Amino acid sequence: MNQKIFIFDTTLRDGEQCPGASLNTNEKLEIARYLEKMKVDIIEAGFPISSPGDFEGVETVAKNIKDSTIAALCRAVEQDIKCAWDAIKMATKPRIHTFIATSPIHMEYKLEKKPQEVLEQAIYAVKLAKSYCPEVEFSAEDASRSNPEFLYKIFENVIDAGATIINVPDTVGYAQPDEFGKLIQGIQENVPNIKKAMVSVHCHNDLGLAVANSLESLKYGVQQIECTMNGIGERAGNASLEEIVMALHTRKDFYQKLTDIDTQYIYPTSKLVSRLTGFVIQPNKAIVGRNAFAHEAGIHQAGVLKSASTYEIMKPQTIGLQSNQLVLGKHSGRNAFKSRLSELGYQLDEDRLNKSFQQFKQLADKKKEVYVEDLEALMSEVLIEDMADIYELKYFHVTTGNNIAPTATVKLIKEENTLEDAACGDGPVDALFNAIDRITGVKAKLSDYYIRALTRGKDAQGEAVVEIKDDGMSFVGKSVSTDTLEASVKAYLKAINKMMIRRVKNA
Repeated sequence: MNQKIFIFDTTLRDGEQCPGASLNTNEKLEIARYLEKMKVDIIEAGFPISSPGDFEGVETVAKNIKDSTIAALCRAVEQDIKCAWDAIKMATKPRIHTFIATSPIHMEYKLEKKPQEVLEQAIYAVKLAKSYCPEVEFSAEDASRSNPEFLYKIFENVIDAGATIINVPDTVGYAQPDEFGKLIQGIQENVPNIKKAMVSVHCHNDLGLAVANSLESLKYGVQQIECTMNGIGERAGNASLEEIVMALHTRKDFYQKLTDIDTQYIYPTSKLVSRLTGFVIQPNKAIVGRNAFAHEAGIHQAGVLKSASTYEIMKPQTIGLQSNQLVLGKHSGRNAFKSRLSELGYQLDEDRLNKSFQQFKQLADKKKEVYVEDLEALMSEVLIEDMADIYELKYFHVTTGNNIAPTATVKLIKEENTLEDAACGDGPVDALFNAIDRITGVKAKLSDYYIRALTRGKDAQGEAVVEIKDDGMSFVGKSVSTDTLEASVKAYLKAINKMMIRRVKNA
């Protein structure tokens, strides 16, 4: 039977300590709600004594999250422990997490205490925490650089004092996997009462080994792994939750461990954390990076089109992605090119496909990546040959302001007939799109819309890109203008024209 591994997420505490990642109370709660949906076992909501704002954030999370245990971090100091309890006492499942440094370098230079003093302080802290809360976690900060014999002693004593979880941090990411595994093994074999507590690890990524060290520790009976979304945290970060979880999920045969994590929330939670912290996820980041399920090489693309298992060891849907991504570039093959065109609604005969593919290759030699907009431009000549646009913009007029409902009037020309209508919307662009919908009678879903400046200055041209979907097909329109509203209208109309042309061709 597979052993359950508890996932302790410290995104809101250790992750937030990363420079520039400060979160306000509402943002903490929003992330906590997603972690709860993901079925994270323990959410470390913050370090309450550090600031009034952090106390409020922890308290708010504790009051609102019901399914996950809520932990608060505190030093092995009376004031810290009382503050931590005040912040989480309303939680359905509270945990006090207290710590003190145990390595010679930390005890001498940071704490300026003798080992015996540290031991006594740890025992006192755990007893005090236990008087408030039934669930107490004790961490030996910088455990990987501590004297093992001292670790055995301090862990034995804090367990006797009431600690229900003992945590072994590789605080500065110094340990190597085999070395860290042996440290855990030594703790298991030399702490007489170790079976009375859950053993946890908390690894940092200074040498890029946080996930490797965490997974190695599982061989020696570790039951809890502390980690963060996207691996954010102090310095080089923490062990990445998504990498830990998906390693266990994908290689059940090897680890024979399981978690309760609902993996379909991994990707949306990752994106939420990135957006709220402002930390961009590197493209090649494992599991959640933009390129994690992307394929450009022609051989890879051909294989994936036949069977995703050829180059994908996980299904993108498992983490909450709709599908993989075939990135078109100079290495892409004809099959991938044809498949992408089909997704965009283009079905070409062999002659036109061959001609278009050669044009695509010429373009790909000039660019690192060929985007949807580039393919649309490439295909525009093909569409023009087949059929002219159905609708043409005559003019538009918009009335908007902060105290009135945005209203747009649009006039289109179809086969020499003038069609005009008006509509309101949540903003000027929404009103314009609604007016066009009324005129054309379309029932398509707007799936993407964005504006970007092509040049600098107040007179910069803005490029609008609109993607709509109809019956599972995507249609993209693009337009450029110094007036972003005009660019938006024309782009939307181009997408609708492509959709209408497709309907006529298939009729």
